[in-house]
Amino acid sequence: MHLATLVEMLDSALRDRIVVGAGASALTGQELAAFARDAGSDLRGTSRSVVYAGENNARLPIAVLGAASAGVPFVPVNYRLEDNLLVDLIRRQPGCKILTDAATGVRLREQGLDVVEYDAWLSSIPRGRPTSALDDDDDTAVVLYTSGTTAAPKAAILRHRHVMAYLLGTVEYASAGDEEAVLIAVPPYHIAGIANMLSNLFSGRRLVYLEHFDADTWLDVVRDQKVTHAMVVPTMLTRIVAAIDAGQPVPPTLRLLSYGGSKISSRVLERALNVFPTTDFVNAYGLTETASTVAVLGPDDHRDALQSSDNAVRRRLSSAGRIVPGVEAEIRDDRNTLVAAGEVGILYVRGEQIAGEYATGSVLDIDGWFCTRDRASIDAAGYLFIEGRADDTIIRGGENIAPSEIEEVLCQHPAVVEACVVGVADEEWGERLAAVVVATDVVTANELRQFVRDRLRSAKTPDVITFRDSLPHTPTGKLLRRVVHDEIRAPSPGLNGA
Repeated sequence: MHLATLVEMLDSALRDRIVVGAGASALTGQELAAFARDAGSDLRGTSRSVVYAGENNARLPIAVLGAASAGVPFVPVNYRLEDNLLVDLIRRQPGCKILTDAATGVRLREQGLDVVEYDAWLSSIPRGRPTSALDDDDDTAVVLYTSGTTAAPKAAILRHRHVMAYLLGTVEYASAGDEEAVLIAVPPYHIAGIANMLSNLFSGRRLVYLEHFDADTWLDVVRDQKVTHAMVVPTMLTRIVAAIDAGQPVPPTLRLLSYGGSKISSRVLERALNVFPTTDFVNAYGLTETASTVAVLGPDDHRDALQSSDNAVRRRLSSAGRIVPGVEAEIRDDRNTLVAAGEVGILYVRGEQIAGEYATGSVLDIDGWFCTRDRASIDAAGYLFIEGRADDTIIRGGENIAPSEIEEVLCQHPAVVEACVVGVADEEWGERLAAVVVATDVVTANELRQFVRDRLRSAKTPDVITFRDSLPHTPTGKLLRRVVHDEIRAPSPGLNGA
């Protein structure tokens, strides 16, 4: 199926329901469908792709569905990048129409690019022009640049068949109640931002957009707009919980809160579950190359794990849940051999929604499997545990060490807010363990080293611990481990420790 099909679906069962915004700016399914068709007519034959560089916009679905109707890819880029990096990404899309917000438009014009501010473009679109249907589901629907946490960003290709397979496999069409609304705070250049938009439109849930995230504003919007559903990344959830602890009231309408995009501290998660006692929690794991979610830890899993005295059940709070229908998963060792349940290896996935393709070509193997490059295990009950990127693995004295295991222990210390562990070259051991820690209270490096040694063992105890006021992240909350690694190799004045 083609994503343009969603335009027709909005115009059928959802035509009279408000699906975007509220008040005077609201759009029904019929109005959104008509606007998307007109946008498609405006784009068809004039642009080879549609690049969007800017903050969230309440009417962004028009551009996404308009691009689909025009048969051209939608390419959201990270407007927060430095000018030269942002321009480089845009210039990888020759013949594109560049849509921006006001601030980003000024920056890009200074770099010599021809841009149109998004709201001005919407106002200029001729309305009511005829359009023809598209049905080539092998065309490119979306191009997303990977976050570049371990390497330069790559252009991930999602074709219409991948996006529609994700929607059809995970969402029931028009299943949302009339009163349901979702708050989208994740930026559009993240796969979660695109997937949230499309999956909630597919279900008929009203979209409410937050231009940029702030915890107090997020809570205010949830209350004011009577939001029932929301998705956040762990850094957002941490700040939301802190805002509530500081006196913000808990929104009464929030039924379901999903989180994902990076690893979450068990302490933060348990606090969030207690802060939102009547809200269902969902952990979603997926990648850009898999067209979003491939595993889910559902509300019942969260409740059972939080209340259980069984360590195996309680441990599921740190899992990514079970693989979704329509997706297969395997864990393989370095020799490409399947490992036993509970053993750690590399996660491979396969299914109709799995794209596994970049601008340079497909990376699926001959049988359609995609190597996620995530070290993981699947236990006997089918729960997926992600240890971290294979590229992050530290090899100390011939032993493979996952930094996430050490980071999780460090974050259990009451003074520690966040931690990053990396490997640095060592003549004797090959690599030694270095940890960078953000702490809210006075604690020494030796105290933390002993704290880790008591819970793991000496081989997994950091050789060096330094302290910082903050750690570098992508705007969607992923830790920029390579930046930390570079700073450890060439310490900046801000690093200190023992």
